[in-house]
Amino acid sequence: MHSKNFTSNALLLMRIVQFRNKDNSTHVGLVEGERLRLLNEVTSTYALTQKVFESGKTLLELVDMLAGDVTISYQPLLDHKQVLLPLMHPDPYRCWVTGTGLTHLGSAASRDEMHQKLKGSDPDELTDSMKMFRMGLENGRMLNGKPGVQPEWFYKGNGLSVVPTGHELVSPAFALDGGEEPELAGLYVIDPDGNPFRLGFAVGNEFSDHKMEKINYLYLAHSKLRMSAYGPEILISELPDHLVGLSRILRGEKVVWQKEFLTGQANMSHNIVNLEHHHFKYDLFRQPGDVHVHYFGTSVVSFADGIEVQHGDRFEISIPELGKPLINTLRQV
Repeated sequence: MHSKNFTSNALLLMRIVQFRNKDNSTHVGLVEGERLRLLNEVTSTYALTQKVFESGKTLLELVDMLAGDVTISYQPLLDHKQVLLPLMHPDPYRCWVTGTGLTHLGSAASRDEMHQKLKGSDPDELTDSMKMFRMGLENGRMLNGKPGVQPEWFYKGNGLSVVPTGHELVSPAFALDGGEEPELAGLYVIDPDGNPFRLGFAVGNEFSDHKMEKINYLYLAHSKLRMSAYGPEILISELPDHLVGLSRILRGEKVVWQKEFLTGQANMSHNIVNLEHHHFKYDLFRQPGDVHVHYFGTSVVSFADGIEVQHGDRFEISIPELGKPLINTLRQV
């Protein structure tokens, strides 16, 4: 992994977004409270990464250098659904959307309960989920360049399967359920030499079909082939080790469920470099120019609390350090 796009100042929180104007032109903005400072010379975050590769500058240096004098109001862009995914490939088929599960210290119990095959089974017998989680607890961290154990891994789709904040998450007619999974998403572009370059992190909703997964854990692959969302911002500075987020579901103006969740490496059984290593160790995932969106796992889901989502429900996921909340509405077809 490249590490040159991070500064040593862990307290600095620098975030960028990309958006579309009414004339269909696109821009990248540096978030400054309720305003965006427009970057010169680039019209997308993907183009920004190409400048990093060409210039040899760090991402933070380049953003600072390209930040111009023009600022615009942020909230109207969100209100009018003009904010785009914070990173996308010009060709959606060259965007890989993947993820890892059983990575958070609060996630194993609900997954284990979902995967119990028989109610009368021996409670002392570990399920495959708990075995995998224990492996991560014992050896899920890459230390001194030595990889830890590999995590659970899944494929979600390509750039056609992701939507920005403010847009609908569509649950297909054959789905049994469509529920939120509040997560960190890592955003990457593969450089000309085939190395993954991490732009940073975004809030993610790794939307999944938990009812299908509950039937049998071997249906996990099917349950993950759903739309997902990430954004609206990319944190391009260093990720804090401890993050407290809030996930909630609104039905009209009524909050039907909400729960805090913990993420960041202090709350994970795997460290992020280990998860990145085991994803990018495959040549397939190191093709120059490709974009990768990788979800790092969750610690809470409303399904585990018996919530039945409905058409029109609104998912809101927020992590203050990562900027504005990610908001998407459920559409069941």
